[in-house]
Amino acid sequence: MPEEINQITDLNKILEVGSAEITNAEDLFVLENVKAQMFGKKGMLTEALKQVGSLPSEQKPVMGQKVNELKSKLTAIFEQKKQELEAKSLNEKLLASNFDLTLPAVDFRLGKKHLLDQTIKEITAIFARLGFSLATGPDIETEFYNFEALNIPANHPSRDMHDTFYLTNGYLLRTHTTPVQVRSMQSEALPLKIVIPGTVYRCDADMSHSPVFHQIEGLYVDEKVSFADLKGTLTFFIHEFFGKEKKVRFRPSYFPFTEPSMEVDVACVICGGQGCSTCKNTGWLEILGAGLVNRNVFRSCNIDPAKYTGFAFGMGIERIAMLKYGVNDIRLFYENDLRFLDQF
Repeated sequence: MPEEINQITDLNKILEVGSAEITNAEDLFVLENVKAQMFGKKGMLTEALKQVGSLPSEQKPVMGQKVNELKSKLTAIFEQKKQELEAKSLNEKLLASNFDLTLPAVDFRLGKKHLLDQTIKEITAIFARLGFSLATGPDIETEFYNFEALNIPANHPSRDMHDTFYLTNGYLLRTHTTPVQVRSMQSEALPLKIVIPGTVYRCDADMSHSPVFHQIEGLYVDEKVSFADLKGTLTFFIHEFFGKEKKVRFRPSYFPFTEPSMEVDVACVICGGQGCSTCKNTGWLEILGAGLVNRNVFRSCNIDPAKYTGFAFGMGIERIAMLKYGVNDIRLFYENDLRFLDQF
């Protein structure tokens, strides 16, 4: 660096010397040293600014403006030089490496929602259009909520319908999402209109059953809710989910928490109702169970069955997805095989 310039009147000289020093810097290290000598605490510009303070008051604004203009010019020259040296340094590193710039870029695969998540979202969206809101509950339940409040006492034979994972102290892994219906009726104001997606657990595993799977249930409680309301709601859902041309059939059935109860079938998605091995030559496939809420369930929730009625329904998410998308093995949902998942 040349001899320090101390006179405020030598601003042009500062610009000349500073520009030369910056321009002649060979690398970023040298450039940073030049920056310190120009803009640092004891740099040429800093000294010039200090001298402005010693000038008569009428000269300070003029000289202060000139020094700031000088600083702006040198800063612009410095930034331009810095960009040039950074680009030069990067090119040198690339040339020194074995990296081939002509190689194609790495293909990063974007994730997508799992087919079960897509199915849950589609189902809940359909029921949301009918005014149903979303509700959830715990996976670990008590025997009261999982059985007794649903009209399934300790000695009731219908407990044999579920192979239950029992824990300790009266707790278990819920065998259905129906306990959320009880919890909601106990805690929410009526009328109540909810859908309940969630994970459930049963001791069962083969190509059409899994010990861990997913259900979605619905509940509507109000005054004068009828069986016709239930049939209309489920018919609307099936036509929206499977197609308006899909035929629907309602059959009497039994569930301890609904009375009367029914199972709902659709025309076989494989043969169109003509009969095949999938539908066991009946032309129909069962997709869900439903019924009017049993009066004993209302009593368990301190709801007057003389004033309120309601309906409930439930279906397996995996089964619904298998039927709609032609999946023939429930285990495919959990194996995380990208060849399978990428199809949806």
